[in-house]
Amino acid sequence: MKIAVPTTEYNQVDAHFGHCEFFTVFTVENKSILNSEIVQSPKECGCKSNIAETLNEMGVKVMLAGNMGGGAVNALGAYGITVYRGCSGDVKKLVDEFVNGNVKDSGEACGHHEHHSHHKPGHHHNQSN
Repeated sequence: MKIAVPTTEYNQVDAHFGHCEFFTVFTVENKSILNSEIVQSPKECGCKSNIAETLNEMGVKVMLAGNMGGGAVNALGAYGITVYRGCSGDVKKLVDEFVNGNVKDSGEACGHHEHHSHHKPGHHHNQSN
């Protein structure tokens, strides 16, 4: 399985998918990282670029990201790439956490629910705890 992570020059998760310097693509097998490669980010904003197509051609199935708008999530989803948002920290440690089942999507604009209205009262997470 191949996992892509928007990356800063310090090997941290770049919080802004559309403006990251580059992506690190990890090849993972049996919960171990076999190798990683760098993919230069396109100059234009992520959701308007061909990065989803590029990553798909490389065989990427998962994107671990910080923040990402619905357009980018949909663009990646159209190529069968599952997005997990709300990720941060060292990219290699993040992938290790992911393969061990410790990463969940923050759900801020979960791609699977994009077609539902998020404005219905009581539809979203209960805020009053």
